[in-house]
Amino acid sequence: MTRPILPAMPPQSPLSIPRLSEADRKSERTWSVPGSKSLTNRALVLAALAEGPTRLSNVLASDDTRHMRACLAQLGIRIEDDGASAVIVHGGRSRLRPATEPLFVGNSGTTVRFLAGVAALIPGTTTFVGDQHMAKRPIADLVEGLRQLGLTVDCPTGCPPLTVHGGRLPGGHVTMRGDRSSQYFSALLLVAGLSDQPLDIHITGELVSRPYVDMTRRLVADFGGRIEVTADGFFAQPISHYAARSYHIEPDASAASYPFALAAAGGGIISVPNIGSHSLQGDYRFVEVLRAMGAQISLSDQALVTRVQAGPHLHGVEVDMHHISDTVMTLAAIAPLADSPTTIRNVANIRLKETDRLQALINELRRLGQEVDHGDDWLRITPRPLTAATVACYADHRMAMSFAVLGALTGAVTLADPACVAKTYPGFFADLAHSYAVEPWPCD
Repeated sequence: MTRPILPAMPPQSPLSIPRLSEADRKSERTWSVPGSKSLTNRALVLAALAEGPTRLSNVLASDDTRHMRACLAQLGIRIEDDGASAVIVHGGRSRLRPATEPLFVGNSGTTVRFLAGVAALIPGTTTFVGDQHMAKRPIADLVEGLRQLGLTVDCPTGCPPLTVHGGRLPGGHVTMRGDRSSQYFSALLLVAGLSDQPLDIHITGELVSRPYVDMTRRLVADFGGRIEVTADGFFAQPISHYAARSYHIEPDASAASYPFALAAAGGGIISVPNIGSHSLQGDYRFVEVLRAMGAQISLSDQALVTRVQAGPHLHGVEVDMHHISDTVMTLAAIAPLADSPTTIRNVANIRLKETDRLQALINELRRLGQEVDHGDDWLRITPRPLTAATVACYADHRMAMSFAVLGALTGAVTLADPACVAKTYPGFFADLAHSYAVEPWPCD
């Protein structure tokens, strides 16, 4: 059988996604997803702050993690490759120094937000700049939080660029809205152990994507930090230093949502290794959404394998995705294949991501002939016959990967900007290509 051959990097020009053959839909295969971006960038920060060398394995290589590594290097942290997917980080607070020029973060939200917290510890000024997309991504809530702690932060527009005047993190009390981004809270918690005094963080409203903050807390604990959950937030105790260690990074649960969805909607039986119900990542709960749609989910925690296959029918669902919002696009992309409407609720925060994801989904699903109703924080997709179309990706990796799944299942999708997947999953199309056991993939 001829396997498709894809270029090493995502294609720059529009890409038509071929439909899976009937043989492909009956096949059983393994899809290994790369290391978690969320865990990689958190672990890189903690390793940079820990005293001594830390070895991180299964590190994701992507645009976002490349920006994090480059910025840490400019701040005085030495990072060495140690094989194909491992690095050794020579960390410690004493190694941190002001960058000689602005730090370029591209469109990496975790890089600018997490390192804004780190910059509080660095004497002098640290300036962050990004690309044209980053210049539209809000960071005002984190800026205000740092100011509450006594830091001076220049951020005229409420979006990058911004400059942090650092030297020490005093600690104390800070109050931030919870409904914008969990990354603002993670940014403070990652550095809280090195504050002068305890850090008491109060949340107003409901904390969006809370599993990501829980992930941060567990990682901080793995490096020796102490963070308690309080009635209305978090309380972090200062420690003498973070402890260097070896740390293995889980596969990315958000990235795993694409093979899971492909299988659930009729793309064959797919097993994803090294990820299971004990995952640190909240987005693993997406498999429960697929189970509600009729997919058959088999979990082998001992072998750490999740196996997904389609049920007799793909049903529409109504689901609150407030805490797993990075998988909203994955669900929306397969909703046209369900036998009834799908309603996604409580996701206003996705308007503040790489693009306004709620509006992007409305635009592109309608372009594909679907009936879409929506409000400020919800949308309902009523399946209609698909109209073949070129889907705009809005420079958003998750839009591209989600609609690539729909394209593989229907042959109705051409992606206008497939190269944007490099942000978190450069090998996505090569991995998707292995779903095609018979038909070759067009490479141009």
